[in-house]
Amino acid sequence: MMAGVGGGNDFQWCFSQVKGAIDEDVAEADIISTVEFNYSGELLATGDKGGRVVIFQREQESKNRLLSRGEYNVYSTFQSHEPEFDYLKSLEIEEKINKIRWLPQQNAAHFLLSANDKTIKLWKISERDKRAEGYNLKDEDGRLRDPFRITTLRVPVLMPMDLMVEASPRRIFANAHTYHINSISVNSDYETYLSADDLRINLWHLEITDRSFNIVDIKPANMEELTEVITAAECHPHQCNVFVYSSSKGTIRLCDMRAAALCDRHSKFFEEPEDPSSRSFFSEIISSISDVKFSHSGRYMMTRDYLSVKVWDLNMENRPVETYQVHEYLRSKLCSLYENDCIFDKFECCWNGSDSAIMTGSYNNFFRMFDRNTRRDITLEASRENSKPRAMLKPRKVCTGGKRKKDEISVDSLDFNKKILHTAWHPKENVIAVAATNNLYIFQDKVN
Repeated sequence: MMAGVGGGNDFQWCFSQVKGAIDEDVAEADIISTVEFNYSGELLATGDKGGRVVIFQREQESKNRLLSRGEYNVYSTFQSHEPEFDYLKSLEIEEKINKIRWLPQQNAAHFLLSANDKTIKLWKISERDKRAEGYNLKDEDGRLRDPFRITTLRVPVLMPMDLMVEASPRRIFANAHTYHINSISVNSDYETYLSADDLRINLWHLEITDRSFNIVDIKPANMEELTEVITAAECHPHQCNVFVYSSSKGTIRLCDMRAAALCDRHSKFFEEPEDPSSRSFFSEIISSISDVKFSHSGRYMMTRDYLSVKVWDLNMENRPVETYQVHEYLRSKLCSLYENDCIFDKFECCWNGSDSAIMTGSYNNFFRMFDRNTRRDITLEASRENSKPRAMLKPRKVCTGGKRKKDEISVDSLDFNKKILHTAWHPKENVIAVAATNNLYIFQDKVN
């Protein structure tokens, strides 16, 4: 069990850092659209609607500040995608970064994949702290020398320089998706990855950009017969032949690439039968799965729908082994959430490093944590009001009716414009990153 996640009597988290401006009117381009730790947790990447990727690096812990574990500071910022126009379809292609996925580090450089609606790019992030001086054909300022004036042979030498972090695009994977890309996932062979849109899933080799293999295609011959779309897809963490994808009908299909090249037939089909007594006009919309994530162990997977998070055992297809209500108090508000389009929000979810706790977002800048061992849960808030270093996060409670207690917030006063859609958990420690509009909050468990 990881300390702080049900360690002791309760979840105990404290504020560590917040990144981003405090402006009241937030520019659309600055809204964070994805958050991802790398495999070691030393780097943290965010993508935004303006097509930018910002990478934060964890500082080394200082001896004189024992209470503060290393803070994350900006390491590199680069423009990953630009807005484009598809002239054939008269469509604007947004620059917004939909997903970032890191590759495991093999050498001194770091690599990550970033995707917008149509194009995936492989970026190399490398450091330079030396430069070559004493070229024969060039002056120190880079101008070419007159060949007739070169009378001696110089041996170039490497001189130290200020550290530069460079981001360079190494591969561009384009023109393979007709519909918007919603998922990318690096396979456990670290040579291939998959990308998914509404109707198709493609398998790519990281070295090959001009072709991919279509492994799932659910597009009907007649588009009027379309009943569901793919909402998320992920590779199994240890078995490179297995992947899952979720649908807008609330079902999950597990496929095995060893069975056939085209995985139109799934190996396993996960679905929870609906209770007819609770059926309503909104049932189909709220049962759509917005995210699916394998546990680190590969034994379980977690799915997020509009009102709940479910944990499935891969060996049991007919129902989840655990169900956690995220914001059940919104069930009575579905009508107004439908009118303001919030019912279509796509919340993500994540596991902690030991698979013992899970986290997902809600409205009013609330996010929820569930301890799988003790079945405790907690609601916390990403807010600048308690953003003093080491300030403990107070649990928040939502009151649905009757008399409101002093520290509760009424369900009618929740702000639906403030939503936590993207969260990430450090793979080895209790450090979490939470994206709230244009701000990135970093919290850590209380150090005793």
